Amino acid sequence: MTSLLKMLKNTADNIAAAMLAAMFVTFLLQIACRYLFDLSLSWTVEVCLSLWLWLIFWVAAFCARETDHIRFDMLYLSVNKKVRRVFSIVTALVIICVFLYSLEPTLDYLWFYKIKKSPVLRIPLHYVFSIYGVFILAIVARYLWKLWGLIHPGLNKQREEREEI
Repeated sequence: MTSLLKMLKNTADNIAAAMLAAMFVTFLLQIACRYLFDLSLSWTVEVCLSLWLWLIFWVAAFCARETDHIRFDMLYLSVNKKVRRVFSIVTALVIICVFLYSLEPTLDYLWFYKIKKSPVLRIPLHYVFSIYGVFILAIVARYLWKLWGLIHPGLNKQREEREEI
């Protein structure tokens, strides 16, 4: 199972790197065309903006670990492990509930954007913004997994013991 998760993590990281590289190449093309050839390419701005949007939500959903985020955890660190566990369970439940609550309006918004297209490339905007729906589902799945581990702490110890071997 860990090799599959590692492979999925590496694939997600590689997709993020490819998006960043594509955005960088598009940006360089835009600069070269503008300043070397006095040509204005309007599509490059749209591609860069769309890739940036996708990159941010892709990385937040699949690449960034929980420890990569900035935390204000003075209260959390000042209590014992049992209270920390309760804090973590409550936090996971709140995050799951809020994101699930926002899923239906998000899908409505994406459905509404099906009729609109981007100004230059004419890409349906629901494709451009669909990454946010993927982000919501990934965050819910991540916190459901975390909640499962918090409710069944014995499973985490077994997993940690297997990883040590």
